[in-house]
Amino acid sequence: MKVVHEWLQEYVGPTIPPIEALEELFMFHAFEVEGIEKVGEHDVIDLKILPDRASYCLSHRGIAREIASITGVPLTYDPLQSTERLPTFEDITVAIEDTHACTRFGAALVTGVTVGDSPQWLKDRLHALGARSINNIVDATNYVMYALGQPLHAYDAAKFPKVDGKWQFHVRFAQEGETVSLIAEKGADTDRVLSLIGTELLVVDASSNTPIGLAGIKGGAFAGVDEATTSIIIEAAHFDPIITRKTSRRLGIVIDGSKRFENNPSPELIPHALREVVLLIQKIASGTCVGAVDIEKEPVSQEVVVVNPQRVNALLGLSLSVSEITELIARVGATVTQEGELLHVVPPFERTDLHIEEDFIDEVGRLYGYKHVVSVLPEVVPLSEINARHVYSEAVRTQLVALGFSEVITSSFNKKDIVALRNALASDKSYMRSSLSANVNEVLDKNANLTDLLGAQDTRVFEIGTVFSEVNGVVSEHVSLCLGVRLKAHGYTPKDDAALREVVKTLESVLCTTLPLTIEGGVAE
Repeated sequence: MKVVHEWLQEYVGPTIPPIEALEELFMFHAFEVEGIEKVGEHDVIDLKILPDRASYCLSHRGIAREIASITGVPLTYDPLQSTERLPTFEDITVAIEDTHACTRFGAALVTGVTVGDSPQWLKDRLHALGARSINNIVDATNYVMYALGQPLHAYDAAKFPKVDGKWQFHVRFAQEGETVSLIAEKGADTDRVLSLIGTELLVVDASSNTPIGLAGIKGGAFAGVDEATTSIIIEAAHFDPIITRKTSRRLGIVIDGSKRFENNPSPELIPHALREVVLLIQKIASGTCVGAVDIEKEPVSQEVVVVNPQRVNALLGLSLSVSEITELIARVGATVTQEGELLHVVPPFERTDLHIEEDFIDEVGRLYGYKHVVSVLPEVVPLSEINARHVYSEAVRTQLVALGFSEVITSSFNKKDIVALRNALASDKSYMRSSLSANVNEVLDKNANLTDLLGAQDTRVFEIGTVFSEVNGVVSEHVSLCLGVRLKAHGYTPKDDAALREVVKTLESVLCTTLPLTIEGGVAE
């Protein structure tokens, strides 16, 4: 996610840290910084936004909110706090087939627009983000998407048929074999026509039942905006993120708009985005907003989350006061009230990632700064018992490594052996191994001619692993040790066994016991 420093400053205000200081703040409190570059006159910072907070951070306003939360300085301009709404309008109707697939759908009509080039400042900002300029209407919808995180699409109202004086939208699933014509991609001469399988969600012109867009993914060529356009309908909706992702990945259409829908931005962004895009269009393309329609099938209400300050300190290893915890949580835009010893928190609507107490504990930790969490060594307790297998394995491992051996870990499965699996993973993995020798021999054969590459004089390997046996129908397992030596690249020689005998004697002296190892063919087990 690329953001422009100057753009962020419009929200944060003159107190915004310089881009180098922002890099450090982000790294220690929010995101990994993948790069900083100069594009024209703009300083651009590239952030790695992880899925847990992508719902609100794939936007300049979201990143600005993060800066305000980290620094504790309120935003000087926050479009999401505005209570202004576009006038209502009844000449646009919206029918939604599945309210889970589309929870909210908004549209606004703007008349008297002049389509042309965007002003240079807008072109420059889009270019800084790697986006190309189309015309002032399309650029405005893209700009607001990058600003607030809500994708938008514009239609030529004159090309959109009216029935009984109304424009009619319908959101439904596709029918198998149905087609939709999408806007031509960059460099393409014709629009892209897709044949659908029935799992896709569509935006449809209800008057003719014509698909006009692949919901959440890409707008259709239907009623496209061009230089002759004078009236536009702007669409802003909320589509199911899972349906969007599955369709996007299956069709191979992954664009900035679909990425945002996949990460489930709040449906509450819709009226704010419509207002912002209308204001921008009026600024750069003239026009008058006649009104807007906003259909919300499943109203979103922010749940109250109870946060226990004692648990916050216990999990983070801190000693923060209740007032300090309250202040840190409030920085993210949440409403916090104290009832007794507990905090009742209502997250801001755009934070669709804050649902449980642990979410807010995480916010307190990262905003306060993990560097303030002091490392505490555990208390030393007397050893009450030892794990013999672990102790002897470590002793053997340490000694063999000192003698130039490399430890290997081979497969526990065989094609044929003693103990059969009831549910085999594959035809060549139907049995559990009863010995390590075959595997170690294979390792020796594959690596004996690589001594020059490995910087070794000969090949020495060992494995400490579990083997399985069966007696009278009872399956048992035990840990086995297997050593292997190849002194020559061309294969086994009797000198390999002699070298192994010396190694075994050394191990026996270290362990003070006799090892019942069978030495044969350069392998001892």
